[in-house]
Amino acid sequence: MSQTLNRKFGTIITRLIQKKNLTRSETTQAFVSILNNDVTDMQQGAFLAALTSKGETKEEVAGSWQAIYDIDTTKVDINHGIKTVDNSGTGMDTFKTFNISTAASIIAAAGGIPMARHGARAITSACGTVDMAEALGVDVECTADIVVKSIETAGLGLFNGMSPLIHPKALGRILSQIHFGSTLNIAASLANPALPSIGVRGVYAREMIRPVADVMKEIGYKSAIVLHGTIDTSDKGMDEASVCGITHCAQISEKDGINEFTIDPKQLGLAAKDCHDLSPEKDIKTESKRFAALLNNQENSARKDAAILNAGLIFLAADRAASLEDGIEQAARILESGTAFQTLEKWVTAQNTDPEKGLARLHSLVQ
Repeated sequence: MSQTLNRKFGTIITRLIQKKNLTRSETTQAFVSILNNDVTDMQQGAFLAALTSKGETKEEVAGSWQAIYDIDTTKVDINHGIKTVDNSGTGMDTFKTFNISTAASIIAAAGGIPMARHGARAITSACGTVDMAEALGVDVECTADIVVKSIETAGLGLFNGMSPLIHPKALGRILSQIHFGSTLNIAASLANPALPSIGVRGVYAREMIRPVADVMKEIGYKSAIVLHGTIDTSDKGMDEASVCGITHCAQISEKDGINEFTIDPKQLGLAAKDCHDLSPEKDIKTESKRFAALLNNQENSARKDAAILNAGLIFLAADRAASLEDGIEQAARILESGTAFQTLEKWVTAQNTDPEKGLARLHSLVQ
């Protein structure tokens, strides 16, 4: 590693500490240095911490996304007749829930919306997106081509954001070593190999809603909802739409640009009295059984309400619902009809190098 490069990188960190913003190109170049491991681990961590502490601008998030997508993301080719949709969160939120976004995505896929997801293993919770999919029987260490086949045939696929088969250069190395919310959580989650043009994205802090919406619009999203959920009588929040308090949202549309709105679960008849009903179980085995029961319509609780609320937002973003209420009603019908669990079975079968083994694992959870 060049001492000259480390010194130059240090001046960038100093600027961030002084609350000075970087241009998009400066941020891209800084992240290229990080992804190529051209500067020390200490410098890399200091940069991410300083940028997060300052507060990221849309140019800085876009610049970091550009570096990750350009040099560390496997490119894929999905049937051009399929308009893919992504639904994911940044993680690093202050209230940990069960994997709501995965449940919502399965329900949406069961409703005919092609979901191209991009997630990671847990860093600060018991069940990250990749951990949950693996526990259900999905092959999360497969190639990008298998994920594409799953999207095309089952309506749902998950790109593992920490796999070298998806991000071959450095992303997994960095994400596995940091334990705080950073620009990387946002930019990396946006580096979806499928480059979807529709999405629902949860962020770990309310102040990140508008910058992330601006970035998503800039990098090609035509319709999207960026959100942060709150909890009544608490300062904690979640990167999901909340049934425990107000959810703050920004909606991107080609016609109207970006508009902000809020969701009150009380007005939708979905308010939960105890937010801890949404907490994950202590171990992934117990949690995966409860998750499978939810998809099999065997859980009539705040979890069900959270799943259909978040699925309803996917229907709304994908222009498959006239209103959020309509989307919620569609999601509830799908879940209660058994179609969601059937879609889960199709996903486990399609995204797998050993479909029989995957299905056996899934079915063992609901016996």
